[in-house]
Amino acid sequence: MANAEAPLTVAVRVKPGAARARVGGRFDGPHGPALVVAVHAPAVDGRATEAARRALADALGVRPAAVSLRSGVASRDKLFLVERPTDGLPEVLRRLRDGSAG
Repeated sequence: MANAEAPLTVAVRVKPGAARARVGGRFDGPHGPALVVAVHAPAVDGRATEAARRALADALGVRPAAVSLRSGVASRDKLFLVERPTDGLPEVLRRLRDGSAG
């Protein structure tokens, strides 16, 4: 059972410059199984990272302010922290990551 007080760490593989924004799929990266987040924003001046942060928050059903970047500022492979995750959030994350082909 997840502790609602402990932040949830989410490994993400960002695909900047995508034709359409999409959250879903799996990428086995340096942080383990990662959720694929495709964003329209280019990988310039942190724009793709910010777009990915907001898309992740939307997909998980949390406020954007609850999601912060932990590592990977200049990398496609990032770790985000989700503050105060609900008990069902890990399952939502699993469905997004593993429920469709990446």
